[in-house]
Amino acid sequence: MRLLVVGRLSGQLATAVKMAMAHGAKVQHVERGDQATEQLRRGQGADLLMVDYRVDIAALIAANEAERIHVPVVACGVDADATDAANAIRAGAKEFIPLPPEADLIAAVLSAVADDERPLISADPSMKAVIQLADQVARSEASILITGESGVGKEVMARYLHAGSKRAERPFISVNCAAIPDNLLESELFGHEKGAFTGAMARRIGKFEEADGGTLLLDEISEMDVRLQAKLLRALQERVIDRVGGTKPVPVNIRIIATSNRDLAKSVAEGTFREDLLYRLNVVNLRLPALRERPGDIAVLADHFVKKYAAANGVPVRPISADAKRALVSHRWNGNVRELENAMHRAVLLAVGPEIDVEAIRLPDGQPLAMGSHGAAPDAGVAGRAAHVADAVTRAHVGQTVAQMEKTLILDTLSHCLGNRTHAANILGISIRTLRNKLNEYADEGTSIPAPQSGIAASGYAAA
Repeated sequence: MRLLVVGRLSGQLATAVKMAMAHGAKVQHVERGDQATEQLRRGQGADLLMVDYRVDIAALIAANEAERIHVPVVACGVDADATDAANAIRAGAKEFIPLPPEADLIAAVLSAVADDERPLISADPSMKAVIQLADQVARSEASILITGESGVGKEVMARYLHAGSKRAERPFISVNCAAIPDNLLESELFGHEKGAFTGAMARRIGKFEEADGGTLLLDEISEMDVRLQAKLLRALQERVIDRVGGTKPVPVNIRIIATSNRDLAKSVAEGTFREDLLYRLNVVNLRLPALRERPGDIAVLADHFVKKYAAANGVPVRPISADAKRALVSHRWNGNVRELENAMHRAVLLAVGPEIDVEAIRLPDGQPLAMGSHGAAPDAGVAGRAAHVADAVTRAHVGQTVAQMEKTLILDTLSHCLGNRTHAANILGISIRTLRNKLNEYADEGTSIPAPQSGIAASGYAAA
């Protein structure tokens, strides 16, 4: 992950930077907002801006947006009160980190923005066959298309390919084509010249040039507009790009990896994806099987996530009980590895006793783990206990509205996270802004909101 720190590097901010570096972040520093925008224009990209709350955050975000630069901002500061935190959030910051920093909060924020340290873990023969093919083609210059359902680990595989390539020491740049509006994606990819459009005050380097010499991942490429696909095809064929508003081509030396959770052949037939571009991208296809198709991976991945989130939350590593492992293997996991990861994060926080048992493994709505129709069925004792728990949960919810159930889930999760808004939002699978709005609604109703243990919460609430 690439972190750009904006503000005077005081003792406490320097400590936060060291913590971020300890979690694998590559850190750069500038003192002023205009210097940050200029650095981003030049192609020295960042996944996250950590900005001192005394910097004009609104002006910084406005300057970036005028140049079609979209990088999330996290505010931070020493001796900031709840008003300062709230003002930073209103100015556009996604989060507020009080200083001196807490190691777990730094880790949670970085993890929420970009998790570059996701190892490729597998024990199932079907996945090992895909990894073997990936090893075979990693050092080639061929474009690779990685396909599979959402959450199977396509970006993890892309990073694995880059790490095994001849370009491993050069940049790995990822662009989520589904997350950037069509009218902004062209500038994001190819950059623009000064005066190319209103607000373009200087030349901006795009992701193609930023990735020069390395690998460019085009995540969910099926979402790219057909008009822009034509420009991408030219870049792949001729190894040159045209900046928006430019008058001469710019040579680039990159390897393209693309991902899609859609059937691109079907998209070609429907006229939403260019056939010639598909041929260019699909020199080698790596299809990642869904998690339910590789049951041998479930237990080893679950063990990995338990260790990861126990360390992140400062709690002891509990082993997963045999009954819980059988339940994990039996569940369908429609959300694949991403769903399993979130479930084990919750389980680490909810578990009591020496082991992580079935009762600790919950779905996002608080329901117990549902058993799938495939794989080994759990024994009758486990099934009986699971049915009993499910019945008890159902009875407890009878008569409640959906809004009441949602409120209970949010507040219970926040309590389990000791008031940490960032952790709670991650577990619930919602944005910190959505969580903050919900908590404001509940507070207006007179509901007591769990406060963090100390300092100012990520949401800007003052701790009690």
